[in-house]
Amino acid sequence: MTEVTFSSIAGTRGPARRGHGRLAWTLFAATLALLIAAPLLAVLANLGRPAQGVFAHLAATVLPEMLLNTVLLLLGVGLGSALIGVGCAWAVTMIEFPGRRTLSWLLFLPLAIPGYVSAFVYGELMQFAGPVQTALRHSFGWSRGDYWFPDVMTLGGVTVLLTLAFYPYVYMLARTAFQDQSVCVLEVGRTLGIRPWGRFWRIALPLARPMIAGGIALVLMETLAEFGAVSYFGVPTFTTAIYRTWFGMGNPVAAAQLAGMLMLFVLGAVMLERVSRQAKRFHHTSARSRPLKLQQPGPLLTGLTLLLCLLPVLLGFLLPAGRLLYLAITEGDSFGSARLLGFTINSFILSSLAALLLVGLGLLLAYAQRLAPGRLLSWLGQFATMGYAVPGSVIAIGVLLPLASFDHTLNNWMQQVFGKAPGLLLSGSLLALLYAYVVRFMAVTHSAMDGGLHRIRPSLDQAARVLGESPLGVVRRVHAPLLRGSLFTAALLAFVDVLKELPATLIVRPFDFDTLAVRVYQLSSDERLSEASTGALIIVAAGLLPVLWLNAALARSRPGQEQDTP
Repeated sequence: MTEVTFSSIAGTRGPARRGHGRLAWTLFAATLALLIAAPLLAVLANLGRPAQGVFAHLAATVLPEMLLNTVLLLLGVGLGSALIGVGCAWAVTMIEFPGRRTLSWLLFLPLAIPGYVSAFVYGELMQFAGPVQTALRHSFGWSRGDYWFPDVMTLGGVTVLLTLAFYPYVYMLARTAFQDQSVCVLEVGRTLGIRPWGRFWRIALPLARPMIAGGIALVLMETLAEFGAVSYFGVPTFTTAIYRTWFGMGNPVAAAQLAGMLMLFVLGAVMLERVSRQAKRFHHTSARSRPLKLQQPGPLLTGLTLLLCLLPVLLGFLLPAGRLLYLAITEGDSFGSARLLGFTINSFILSSLAALLLVGLGLLLAYAQRLAPGRLLSWLGQFATMGYAVPGSVIAIGVLLPLASFDHTLNNWMQQVFGKAPGLLLSGSLLALLYAYVVRFMAVTHSAMDGGLHRIRPSLDQAARVLGESPLGVVRRVHAPLLRGSLFTAALLAFVDVLKELPATLIVRPFDFDTLAVRVYQLSSDERLSEASTGALIIVAAGLLPVLWLNAALARSRPGQEQDTP
């Protein structure tokens, strides 16, 4: 009855006016989606252009090795992250062992350390002149050639390090899926005589499969986007090939073609994951939810479970973070040094501007989908957020190509008309860098805004419109106060993602403008990790904020579940 009354009162504004408003928001969303996706389309548009033989040379020489390394890296990191993430999630959810509650949130911490920072630390620790091998030689009197030591600067080494850095994506979603499962379903399996391993493999794992697949997809996207670790370890992949083709060979067309091939590969993998997820659907048949009954294993299994859950935390966070802290205190730049302060200010200002821009655009796009729901705007929303699945180096190429073309066209016209060219206005500017961040991370803020708006009843919008508020007024006076949690979460995630972003920043940034991520990469590449340690520690400290926030949110996600926060 209330809905009919609101509709009849709102009808006094006229169906034509409502239709014009819906059309305006649809056009706005379409324009915004096209602007965000334009760099990706620019990359694809270069696939058929001639590249002066450079691409053919790459295909005949190093491209097969790059392709093989990329595939092997994806398989290794994806499989390793699935084993660690799912295994640890099941252990902390279903098995009682000492330290379970503490480890349940400690297992998130490797997300705070970017993959390239972890690679720099382990490269410094494990090299011949590093502290580990030096201590072994001093302890046993060995010299070069007297002993064997694993070489981390290989494809296998970078696979292990990226696995330790990215497994929390799988752990996070698998843990949520296991916690949300009905205990009644597992009890039915036990009454049917299914042993604990069988209940995990035949019941719990199929029910959690969609969320686990989503976590593995995130891991694969992050692996493809990784530049700093594979570059530092000297492992040629598609991502490093794009950077070297652009800057080493000076051929942006060939770089764009490599980027286009990589983007097609990424989009194909995303579509395959979605199709496979739709092909198999698993549902709970019981709505009852009781606290899960933890298994009480024997001493041997208890000790083994504790060790398996402790190792990823130790190797993925405690060891690299502890080494960075030691270097920062003993040999690193002072936290108050003018040089470090300048890089920190650059990073924080850039990340803050990008976060504000991303939150604003994400809110407007989600609100447009709310005012004019339908398949068109749903498709446009997915189109605008697909940049998160694309590596930053690909987005950087897509941003620079059209902006450089615009700058050159404007310079030629100004030279002909006024006899003086203004120079590069957009390419290589902060605006171009912010544009790249919007394309790369729009999915982060849009998903948070869209989820928050879906929790607000449409009747509140109708009541505000009846009282004379415009659509933007409804956002400012009704939605914004109700979305404070979503706004804060989106801004925090966007801020940290931009702060850690390396390949897009490295390629698009203005001259003589370095951020903490770029500075840490440059110093570490020159084997000066001690100087880079303080900046890397600041990045890690900032990355801890969303990790702890996320863990607190997950700890409250299941009613009646014990809190696993410290």
